Amino acid sequence: MTPDVLAALTEARAAKRPVVLATKLPSGEQILLPDPKASPELAAAGARALQRDETGTVKLADGDWFLHVHNPPPRLIVVGAVHIAQALVPMAALLGYAVTVVDPRRSFATDERFPNVSVSSDWPDEAMDRLAPDARSAVVTLTHDPKLDDPALDRALKSPAFYIGALGSRKTHAARLKRLRDLGHDEAALARIRGPVGLAIEAVTAPEIALSILAEIVAVRRGAPLVQPAPATRDAA
Repeated sequence: MTPDVLAALTEARAAKRPVVLATKLPSGEQILLPDPKASPELAAAGARALQRDETGTVKLADGDWFLHVHNPPPRLIVVGAVHIAQALVPMAALLGYAVTVVDPRRSFATDERFPNVSVSSDWPDEAMDRLAPDARSAVVTLTHDPKLDDPALDRALKSPAFYIGALGSRKTHAARLKRLRDLGHDEAALARIRGPVGLAIEAVTAPEIALSILAEIVAVRRGAPLVQPAPATRDAA
């Protein structure tokens, strides 16, 4: 690895910027993607590798390339420090997500209830502005309180977050969508919200609901086909 490539890789990792170190086989020629000097085919292969989080060898027209993905960890922003969140957070951490719990209610958002996790007591709109969800971010709202959930969803819909989910029954979700329409969001934007949140696995308990949410996040991230939406009765917190 040349000093220039090493310096660029070190800088990208420090800035948590997703990059791919592409090495041509067997010559050892290297390029850090994305790079405007890369061929369109190599650039596309690098973009696919980043999206899929897949390190490995690809066969291109000009030969074999080993693509080493350097992605920052995916993020999960949970709005609402409720019981489901207490089950969801450790599960997400086990899957490598960097988790932040947002809840201005200080009796809920405590280090005791969420040990070893970033906890924000800012109002959700302020927290979301600071956290700036990107294409590797998932956002889940769990409070059932429009004063907390709606500002977070409003900000999430204005971001490239790959997953947006909101807890609540279909009736609750319909009312939520009306409020978000009033904030100026069109139908295409509103269709991004998974509501009722989670895969339809007949979940009842808080851990089961947390599992269904995380399973749906993984399915969306990996591009897996999804089953029908969760039952209308899901309204627990």
